[in-house]
Amino acid sequence: MDPRTTATSHPDPDAVEFIRFCYRRRRVGWPELYDEMCAVAARGLYRGYGADDLATLGIGFGLFDLPALAAIARTVVEEELAQRRPVTVIIASAISEPEAAPSAATASEPVLVSEGDPVTPTTSEVDQSERRPAAPWPMGHLASAAAGT
Repeated sequence: MDPRTTATSHPDPDAVEFIRFCYRRRRVGWPELYDEMCAVAARGLYRGYGADDLATLGIGFGLFDLPALAAIARTVVEEELAQRRPVTVIIASAISEPEAAPSAATASEPVLVSEGDPVTPTTSEVDQSERRPAAPWPMGHLASAAAGT
């Protein structure tokens, strides 16, 4: 039996939890997740397990162990993404009447965001004397100094 394929059929629950621990530390994809797993193993951050301890669980960091490790990691990442709460956002141009204070939104309730809600003051609300003219390019003050003006 090939040891590279046995890890993917029924991985050790501790091996899956190790990958889940690393994924939750940094929610990244495969190459970066591998780097995080190596760092966690080198420091013994997961239950004090080092690379040798993890090898007994089926987590190998060698070149020939990567296909099995990537398969387990893909499964764990898919499970983690499926558990994240889906959110629906609806953008409306205006709200006709203010609603009463909404209760806590659940995953099935859409969240309404209005484009008309002023978050920052509009141009008419800002004192025009406070506005500076825009530079012709982002570093316009450096160009005028270089020109000797």
